[in-house]
Amino acid sequence: MSEAPRQSNGDRRELKRSLGTFDSIMMMVGIVVGSGIFLTTGIMAESLPSPGLVLMAWMVGGALTLAGALTFAELGASMPEAGGPYIYLREAYGHIWGFLFGWKMFVVSMGGSIAALGVGFAEYVGYFWPGVSAGNVVLSLPLLEVSSAQLLALGVILLLSTFNYLGVGYGKGIQNVVTILKIATLVLFIGIGLAVGGGEIAGTQLSVSPGAPSSSLLVGFGVALIAVSWAFDGWNNITYIAGEIRDPGRRLPMVLIGGTFLITALYLLVNVVYFSALPMSEVVGEVRIAEKASTALWGPTGAALVSGAVVVSTFGALNGAIFVGPRVYYAMAQDGVFFERAAKIHAHFGTPSAAILVQAVWAGFLTLTGSYEQLFTYVVVVSLVYWIATAASVFTLRKKRPDLHRPYVTWGYPWVPLIFIVSTGAVLINALFARPIESLAGLSITLLGVPVYFYWRRKVT
Repeated sequence: MSEAPRQSNGDRRELKRSLGTFDSIMMMVGIVVGSGIFLTTGIMAESLPSPGLVLMAWMVGGALTLAGALTFAELGASMPEAGGPYIYLREAYGHIWGFLFGWKMFVVSMGGSIAALGVGFAEYVGYFWPGVSAGNVVLSLPLLEVSSAQLLALGVILLLSTFNYLGVGYGKGIQNVVTILKIATLVLFIGIGLAVGGGEIAGTQLSVSPGAPSSSLLVGFGVALIAVSWAFDGWNNITYIAGEIRDPGRRLPMVLIGGTFLITALYLLVNVVYFSALPMSEVVGEVRIAEKASTALWGPTGAALVSGAVVVSTFGALNGAIFVGPRVYYAMAQDGVFFERAAKIHAHFGTPSAAILVQAVWAGFLTLTGSYEQLFTYVVVVSLVYWIATAASVFTLRKKRPDLHRPYVTWGYPWVPLIFIVSTGAVLINALFARPIESLAGLSITLLGVPVYFYWRRKVT
């Protein structure tokens, strides 16, 4: 590997490999399956005229994610270190490219996601406790208004950060329990939904029979895939903790591929239930599609069950994000391009404790100020850029590092990585045209990391 500007510090303890296959799959599924599956189908239906096309978009999203998983599996197995894409981009293109990924992740992707998940969790808790609401302002200052939902979000972020600070066992234990509950709830939703509304699935309802011009359909499909990309976002986060997975050369590819199949199957079957419960006209534009479908199938009880499922789901996604994010900052700090203390492992708890604290502070700030709402809209486009760059590093590293030990090589190479790159590139181009302002803002925030990088490098040298 290329020589990195390692920061010297007094504590060189390393992260322990304490995560097995089951732990890792639960982490991956728990991170990916958040609120997206409960919210995005109605938005997709605004761009696509039939249930069949909506389901096709979900299948395409799953296929693209699988292609990405197959590609990232080679990288993760050959460089099983904390940091994931930060390491791969650094080794393939140079230090600044790895840093910009980490910068983007800290400032926008992970910080904004944690804040958004926290507030989303609080909003659905508000279904059961109406006092918890974004409209219920409990603190009013000249430049800041804080709602009860924001306070609860901050509280749960700090609580989960504390558990993850106190030990890997706490973080993975919470994730395992919550993800099992999440999967069980979705399976129950699917089973009962198909049993109750199964008679509505057959026939023209699921046919792909659009009446719009093919060019309009192509654009609409591309817009829908942006929403799908958001719902699948986080599938590669398991590579951030490769430094803590036992036998990563064998287990990490299994986790990436198996987790992708499981997530895709759950997403498709949940959407089948939606269309078995509601006609297309009632799906279009409906943000709370899961709640509406459940109400149609089971009445008010169904809405309560879905709200409970979203609470559990967002809680698990939040814990997973809090767990994996600091591993990237830990790797950056080891290279001297982040706060020095973030490179240290707690002597007793064995966690990147300082990195966890830094993340909690930033995510808490975004939560209280509400600025995550804007940042979160920038996440998808910037993430697509890095998905493409990371996948392309497979080709770069095969030429640059032919001697690198590769316990797993990408199935279908070079076509699978190329399919992922080209397809993701098409979604990216569509996103740039569909959301030009958000796209430009996200890319601009990422580029602001350039002077920050040279500041850190100057401190090291």
